[in-house]
Amino acid sequence: MDLAEFDYPLPPELIAQEPLPDRASSRMLVVHRDEERWEDRLFREFPSFLRAGDCLVLNDSRVFPARLFGQRAGVRSLAIGKNNPKRHEYLSGIVEVFLLRPVGPREWEALVRPGRKMRLGERIRFDGGLEAEIIARGELGERTIRFEGTEDLFAAFERIGHVPLPPYIRRPDEAADRERYQTIFAREKGSVAAPTAGLHFTPEVLAACQSQGAETAYVTLHVGLGTFQPLHTESVECARLHAERYRIAPEAASKIAAASRVVAVGTTSVRTVESAARSGEMEGETDIFIYPGFTFERVGAMLTNFHLPRTSLLLLVAAFAGKSLALAAYKHAVEERYRFYSYGDCMLIV
Repeated sequence: MDLAEFDYPLPPELIAQEPLPDRASSRMLVVHRDEERWEDRLFREFPSFLRAGDCLVLNDSRVFPARLFGQRAGVRSLAIGKNNPKRHEYLSGIVEVFLLRPVGPREWEALVRPGRKMRLGERIRFDGGLEAEIIARGELGERTIRFEGTEDLFAAFERIGHVPLPPYIRRPDEAADRERYQTIFAREKGSVAAPTAGLHFTPEVLAACQSQGAETAYVTLHVGLGTFQPLHTESVECARLHAERYRIAPEAASKIAAASRVVAVGTTSVRTVESAARSGEMEGETDIFIYPGFTFERVGAMLTNFHLPRTSLLLLVAAFAGKSLALAAYKHAVEERYRFYSYGDCMLIV
């Protein structure tokens, strides 16, 4: 399959830049696979699509302020002449560090900009005395950095970090994003992007889901490069995803196993459930790549936001709904002016 088959036109003004004041007020496009049709509904109606025997699977990973800004210390920088007109700018530029995942006690995989100037051994200084050294380079441009000192790193990130809003949200992060770019059930700290399908839920909606007789199971997949990275090949079958950490606690695993239908909230929940179904492992790393032709073993329905063209997330949706139906539903969503991406509306596929 050619990745270009999973493209679609989207007017830029449909990309949601702010969340709605009320989480549950989003629109919801309901796609019926067997009947190959869809209907325009509201997310508040989501519980009415559940039934006794269902298990609603939610990703409880918590986003942390993963975007850091600092300055080069100049340890590995090339020398600059006294008469160079750029001398006053030397080492004064901002360095952006986008943390991806921990790979050691104080070592993190990260994306660093500007990457060309950041040589191995270079140090980055952040506010409050935090300092890190670049110790390795990855195959896709990522770096491994080691933080100095003994300060608790997550406490430092909370102090100096920024909410890692996606680049298509063209504004700086705000204080309100710390709460709003987070699900109400987020508990396990470790994601660098929100599992956005869960952003629509309120306590009232969750209670209504339980009133319908559905069980609720929480799983954890820490969102990283594997979820949001661009695909680097035009051939779908040749693409590979970065591994992400997941865990399904015994109680959640029992609920999922006993369910007559698993209703997964978000692509991360789908990947977690399907990874465990294949490997039999309830904890570990997964690089599962779901695209058309994939056989789903446990997931019977899914709630998801609208995704970027040519991404692994859109391919997963196309695998679950069927390529033609999924792309036709996206075309309808554009025509009906749905709000797209992280802070946008949602789609329920049954």
